[in-house]
Amino acid sequence: MKRQFGRAAASYDEVAVLAREVVVRMAERLDYIKLAPQRMADIGCATGDGIRELQARYPQAQAIAIDYVLPMVHQVRMHTPRLMRLTRRGPQLVNADARALPLAGSTLDLIWSSLMLQWLDDPLPALREWHRSLRSGGLLMFATLGPDTVKELRHAAGKVGVGDTVRKFPDMHDLGDMLLAAGFADPVMDMEMISFSYSGPRQFLADQRCLGVRDPLLGQQTFRDWRRLFAACERDADGRLPLRFEIVYGHAWKGESKHSADGRTVIKFHPR
Repeated sequence: MKRQFGRAAASYDEVAVLAREVVVRMAERLDYIKLAPQRMADIGCATGDGIRELQARYPQAQAIAIDYVLPMVHQVRMHTPRLMRLTRRGPQLVNADARALPLAGSTLDLIWSSLMLQWLDDPLPALREWHRSLRSGGLLMFATLGPDTVKELRHAAGKVGVGDTVRKFPDMHDLGDMLLAAGFADPVMDMEMISFSYSGPRQFLADQRCLGVRDPLLGQQTFRDWRRLFAACERDADGRLPLRFEIVYGHAWKGESKHSADGRTVIKFHPR
């Protein structure tokens, strides 16, 4: 998967319509949250739409763009205006795994992650690492694909009797439970469906390949089975292929720690 994302770095922006739309919708949610971060990170930053949105919103904060695919990190640098690079106001670039961040504990005020968690077989280790990296009172905000993403393909696969190879994603209730298990407080989850219309299977598959997600999302089928599967998909009135993507949004806070760094229990006394 890492190699596929790396090969797609140069073509990603050409077709990343969904990714950009989700960044916009995530940013709108920040309008209702009182936050003044000093240090923030976009984890799974891809080519940098998210970190640029955060820098525009919080220009005084130190910004970190993190991705485990090095060519994506290079794309963030290429998209950073020259003046920002010269004045060191661009984001700090980090090539790292979301499950093992090279950051000291309790150093971030905001973690943002858009459409990355779905590629992890188990999101919980990443959520625990993000909890470790946040300061008390820090905010995690993320978006990920939900289980009804391209369910039209699952339905078609069932009709023609080919295997359902589309990746399985956790639903928002499971993700909410993972947030609690990772130590977060007051998780808020919601979801929506975003619909796309493609001229046909060839356009859809080409877009997913340019994003580097064709095989991670759809799995492997023989050419013959793909033809049968797409032939069984319903078309709209214009003969186009409609597909929907379920977007799960979540945010949660890191509460005050009940233990010190050496494991001792912290008890606070408040005067009456």
